[in-house]
Amino acid sequence: MKGQKGEQNKLLTGGDSLMAYVTEDQETQYCFPNINSSCVKKKHSRNGYHIIYVFVSLLSAWTVFLNLLVIISISHFKKLHTPTNMIILSLTVNDLFIGLIMPVEAIRLIETCWYFGDTFCGLHILFISLLVSASFSNFVLIALDRYVAVCHPLQYPQKITITKTLMSICLSWLCLSAYITAYVFNNGYFDSSHRTDVCYGQCSVMISFSWSVTDLIISFIFPCVLIITLYLRIFYVVHQQVKVINSLMKGGKCVTEGSVKRKSESKAALTLGIIVSVYLFCYIPYYICSLTVNATTIINVLLLLVYANSGLNPLVYALFYPWFKRTAKVILTLKIFQSASSLINIFTQN
Repeated sequence: MKGQKGEQNKLLTGGDSLMAYVTEDQETQYCFPNINSSCVKKKHSRNGYHIIYVFVSLLSAWTVFLNLLVIISISHFKKLHTPTNMIILSLTVNDLFIGLIMPVEAIRLIETCWYFGDTFCGLHILFISLLVSASFSNFVLIALDRYVAVCHPLQYPQKITITKTLMSICLSWLCLSAYITAYVFNNGYFDSSHRTDVCYGQCSVMISFSWSVTDLIISFIFPCVLIITLYLRIFYVVHQQVKVINSLMKGGKCVTEGSVKRKSESKAALTLGIIVSVYLFCYIPYYICSLTVNATTIINVLLLLVYANSGLNPLVYALFYPWFKRTAKVILTLKIFQSASSLINIFTQN
């Protein structure tokens, strides 16, 4: 019994609930030594342990800072209030929350011991699952927005408005919240006392086979297939449009304003396509390995890559959207507090 071993162990840290004892051979440590079903604490290299936490802390700060810049930019500047940017805003808010929750998630992945209780474990998994699923949802909305803009440009102003886009975003968040809540509650994350698959002091993701298949289809396969299908169609139409515009220009014919606008929409679609590609590059390895690999370390590293994607999206904006560089300059130089700063035309170089 662990209670009997505890009498021979040497006390390492004080406190009734956060105590950890070590046996005389200095090999075994328990999260909760007074509980028979307590988890065993993992051993980590001190240097590696510190490097991981420093890396996660910097990544979290980087992600929060850059996404805050994007959120302030789109929210403050009137010229950026477009349907497409409303979806980007939703995605950026999602990335901001991932950046904020990243340190807690790192503790769950790196440490064996979870000292925050079953309720907080369930809430944490519910929240992080919602954020991951919402990322896919936002990218589906982006793909649909670009599909209509590029493939049906004349119908875009009527079909895609800011009001309709905001309603779609809210509806997607509500549906995902309902699904993720059912997912978490049905897998008993709020009460580990009825689960025999985990030791006490562990906050792990273990789901039934039926829920695993359902979640794979709803959260990964279906969104991926839809996104890839829409973008294949978008890139085909973009290719055809660019060929027509280039042929007109080479022939010395006048390029209409509509053609210029279609070329701009095509460029926007390609930029957002890069964002989606980076996203899939970060997410697909995790989903594949979670089904085929049993190595926890590999899966945890790939999961950190998933979260790192939230810090990569603003970099894509900075590289491909000149307006982001200009709004960031206005924000960081505090010119945003000047009167009528929200009316600045950030699409023209000052």
